[in-house]
Amino acid sequence: MDDGFTEFDTTLRDGRGVHIRAMHPTDEAEMLQAFERMGADARYMRFMRVVREPNLERLRKTLASLPEDGIGIVATVPAADGVDIAGSAIAVIGSNRMSCEFAITVASDFGGVGLATWLMTALIAAAKQRGLKEMDGFVLSVNRPMLGLASRLGFSITTDPEDATIRICRLRLDALDERST
Repeated sequence: MDDGFTEFDTTLRDGRGVHIRAMHPTDEAEMLQAFERMGADARYMRFMRVVREPNLERLRKTLASLPEDGIGIVATVPAADGVDIAGSAIAVIGSNRMSCEFAITVASDFGGVGLATWLMTALIAAAKQRGLKEMDGFVLSVNRPMLGLASRLGFSITTDPEDATIRICRLRLDALDERST
């Protein structure tokens, strides 16, 4: 299956350029490097628990599942070894094949300059193009930047009935089509 994602270059609010493209299985080494560059707070916000080591098996399984069972997008910047991944967004397609769960990671030195907005906007567009109807994400209640972004992008935000420290961010992708017509 073709990922169908059209890569593009963009300029962030601080003037730095990034290249946004589909994630590939060959990104494993760069994804591991990106994990190593994440601070403890960023890891906690992303994984909702203390994570000291990457789960290599899970990473490989996720990369191998793309694009059939999900959408993966990375933002890259030039680096001495080729490129570095400055941020990533992923949507794992649910068993009903009509919904997906998103996760996003942005390197600390790329926070607050619009990269997360570019990644989420691209992920939403790719999910709509795939015909998905709903996108959900689970976000720590203390992750104010992500909750603010989700709100600005039109996600409804509710408290997880099973865990008051988690917010469920939900976007009806089919409703976006209705609003844009």
